[in-house]
Amino acid sequence: MLDVFMNTYHRLPVSFVSGEGSWLRDSAGKRYLDFTAGIAVNCLGHAYPNLVKAISEQAAKFNHVCNYYQSEVSRAFAEKLVAACAPVGMRKVFLGNSGAEANEGACKIARKYSLKKYGSGRHTIVSLKGSFHGRTITTLSATGQERLHKDFGPFTEGFRFIPPEDIEALDRALDPATVAGLLMEAIQGERGIFPLDPVYVATAAKLCAERDILLMFDEIQCGVGRTGTFLACEAFKVKADIITLAKGLSGGVPVGAVLAGEKAADVLGIGDHGSTFGGNPLAAAAGLVVLETVQDPGFLAEIVRKGERFQSILAGWGHPKIREIRGRGLMIGVDITTETWPVLEGALAAGLLVLSAGTNTLRFLPPYTIQDGEIDQGLELLKKVLTGT
Repeated sequence: MLDVFMNTYHRLPVSFVSGEGSWLRDSAGKRYLDFTAGIAVNCLGHAYPNLVKAISEQAAKFNHVCNYYQSEVSRAFAEKLVAACAPVGMRKVFLGNSGAEANEGACKIARKYSLKKYGSGRHTIVSLKGSFHGRTITTLSATGQERLHKDFGPFTEGFRFIPPEDIEALDRALDPATVAGLLMEAIQGERGIFPLDPVYVATAAKLCAERDILLMFDEIQCGVGRTGTFLACEAFKVKADIITLAKGLSGGVPVGAVLAGEKAADVLGIGDHGSTFGGNPLAAAAGLVVLETVQDPGFLAEIVRKGERFQSILAGWGHPKIREIRGRGLMIGVDITTETWPVLEGALAAGLLVLSAGTNTLRFLPPYTIQDGEIDQGLELLKKVLTGT
């Protein structure tokens, strides 16, 4: 078969043709239990009936309208999304296509806010080592992983990285004369599922408020219910200035969102920013289903319960290859004593899809709709693979 794709992914040897719930089926008819949800995208699973219905009905009306105009479905989605993020202080939203685009928007808002209020020179964005904020030149500039920077410089100027959990380094870095914003993930996903310490987050929020530096949470992987609260940062009981979302927000349809609170809600003016597909009616229709489903307190409680079940089973094994288990809700990382790729290959052969985060961390981001029996079944397969690799 002619390979027409650029060689950007280390792909496993499988091609999928259909899915239902927590399962995918390949071109040979084999079924696989999905512990990846498309890297936290298919949060309601595959072919979720209400999602299929909403997308189909919207497609029968119209797929797209340009941003000269509005659509009722996109406005309804935006209103519901802002309301969902109101507990952490959000007031307005800009809709785009991806997490990287959302983070670029956040950086633009922070820089313009600072420029208009304090003048030039106060434009630095501080982020954390081990972070991941995207693969465009600017969001790569904000990503604190040196291995991802190789071959792509020079980068956008004005980004600085500090070690997570180091309060002294945080205090030094948040210079009110030069810094516009602090960008961080409540749980660092690509690093290997590392939740930030509540004291560190509280200190960051206090320093940002005192120095008028915008506090920005990247919730692209950990948001939209993934950890058992709608936003992961809700668990820290702090207010944010900017929140970015994507991945699971429309259950599999490309979408991105940057939300702003009181300080930053009106920073961007006409012509300052744009996105051809932002607020796309298909994404909005799908997003409404996700929001209506995920915001239910009972649904969120089930995410917490399933995550606890998942971690309890893993911990109960006492497996010699498992060094540490971390996470919250259905966002779980497991450090192992061997490299992850042979485990991913073995799991695939056994009919299980899992993720990695770095060389020695397995990452689990199953759909929220996964059933207890499926968790048990998938982990039993994983145990056999770990024992055999």
